[in-house]
Amino acid sequence: MRLLNKVINGISPVYKEVAVETQRHIDNLLKPIGSLGRLEDIAARISSITGKVSNKLDKKCVVVFASDNGICEEGVSGAPASVTITQFLNMTKGLTGINVFSSQAGSDVILVDVGVNGDLPYDQIVNKKIRRGTRNMLKEAAMTRQEAVQALETGIDMVRELVAQNYMVIGTGEMGIGNTSTSATVIMSLTGRSAEEVVGKGVGMLEPDYQHKKEVLKEVIKRRQPNPKDPIDVLSQVGGYDIGAIAGVFLGCAYYKIPTVIDGVISVAGALLAARLNPLCVQYMFPSHLSAEPGYAIAIQELGLTPYFILDMRLGEGTGCPFAFYLMDNAMAIIREMGTFEQGNIDGSILVDTR
Repeated sequence: MRLLNKVINGISPVYKEVAVETQRHIDNLLKPIGSLGRLEDIAARISSITGKVSNKLDKKCVVVFASDNGICEEGVSGAPASVTITQFLNMTKGLTGINVFSSQAGSDVILVDVGVNGDLPYDQIVNKKIRRGTRNMLKEAAMTRQEAVQALETGIDMVRELVAQNYMVIGTGEMGIGNTSTSATVIMSLTGRSAEEVVGKGVGMLEPDYQHKKEVLKEVIKRRQPNPKDPIDVLSQVGGYDIGAIAGVFLGCAYYKIPTVIDGVISVAGALLAARLNPLCVQYMFPSHLSAEPGYAIAIQELGLTPYFILDMRLGEGTGCPFAFYLMDNAMAIIREMGTFEQGNIDGSILVDTR
């Protein structure tokens, strides 16, 4: 708990004056004012985090936290719980979506076991196992409060290790059958929204199974009564170790002042948890895509962020993050490489700012 409190209390605001300076530079580049839209905002936001107008985030990674979830005992997923370990092992072989997209973006994939129900090759996977899966939250709290804190601190500690390895931007991913249920209950608990509004079909299920999933999660909320004013209680009652670790990454990145990227609904549930622990960490978050899971739109709105892509993706794993990395790379390249009005022999004063 000491580490968690240190980080929560040690997060400072971004350098807003550097963002203003960066936008002033962008407005003097060879283009109509504001014509690069949200790319300009990305560049200014990165500058506000680093404290520098010109940036290049060469070393990037997606951290994938894997964990099993006890709620799978209630038939809330379209896939068996055994798929967690199978798919996580496929990631070590470079066979999955996150491997492919990260390779295209020049990003590393860091695999972390925080709660897989099984033994893994720890020469290829970081071993931060808290327990072999959470408990069945329909019958009891998903984890103890101490385990919830441990999950959060695991994410923070991963950021510390990655910063020491000179990583400059971190994406958040996960692997765990049943975690669309845990993320839905976390979002429901923190926002007060209903199962009908938040719960999605996850990996895919027929309508009767989908209705069953919603009824189970309604009953979970009724029995557990998570306290929305206490994010750690929410995590311990109805969360997952992966969600807790992801929340820790968002807190850690804000503490160490590096940008971090939100993927899908599990990732955004972690982001919302982190924001409830310290709202300043939102200043360091970059959304990637609008997940097809309905809870995502609710959570991202709570954070005050707007996704960059609408791709109808719902895979998870962190697969949206490499697309955001591509945008960030291009936004920073604008600052470094694009010419100014003076260099291009154009009188910039003739342009009208219509923003």
